[in-house]
Amino acid sequence: MTDTLPVHVNRGQLHGLEVPNEVEVSGSFDVVLQNHGESVHVHLHLDDALSEIATLSANNHHVASDSTRRVTVDVSGSGPVRGKLKVVTAYGATTRYVDVVLSEPESETREVAVDESLSKPQPRATSSRSGTADPDASDLPLRPEVAVLVLGGIALVIAAVAALVLDNTVVLLGSFVVLAGVLVAIYQLTG
Repeated sequence: MTDTLPVHVNRGQLHGLEVPNEVEVSGSFDVVLQNHGESVHVHLHLDDALSEIATLSANNHHVASDSTRRVTVDVSGSGPVRGKLKVVTAYGATTRYVDVVLSEPESETREVAVDESLSKPQPRATSSRSGTADPDASDLPLRPEVAVLVLGGIALVIAAVAALVLDNTVVLLGSFVVLAGVLVAIYQLTG
């Protein structure tokens, strides 16, 4: 199977087309327009059978002299489908048809080797910071609870400053509530 369809233009004669009679593909493929002579317009057309599962971004393509142009045929369905791709040069001067056979893609069998070592518990990786396997000791600065604890401490400082500056009983009681929340967070973090 191939993923390209070679089309030779102007190789033997002006506006000449050389295409294979048939191409077999398993999905999207490229039509490679190889121009061997003067600039030319190439028209590509999918018949009804192919156009049900495949599309071209454009039908008319200008190919400069002595250059190559790739045109992708996007296949969105699956095979098996058989249809014709019409290739025309110089506004109908030369026309060729290519039988396109879209086959089912080959199924890939993927095997995963499973042995007895997967049923045994794996040792925990050691932390690069302290070299210990204790997650509570080594990952403490990385845990989200630490961020909550720091924010609670900042809130406690702001509440204490507000209680001292404003000299208000309600603010003082609010500071004690913040203190209780921080103490509960510390208890939860260490417990």
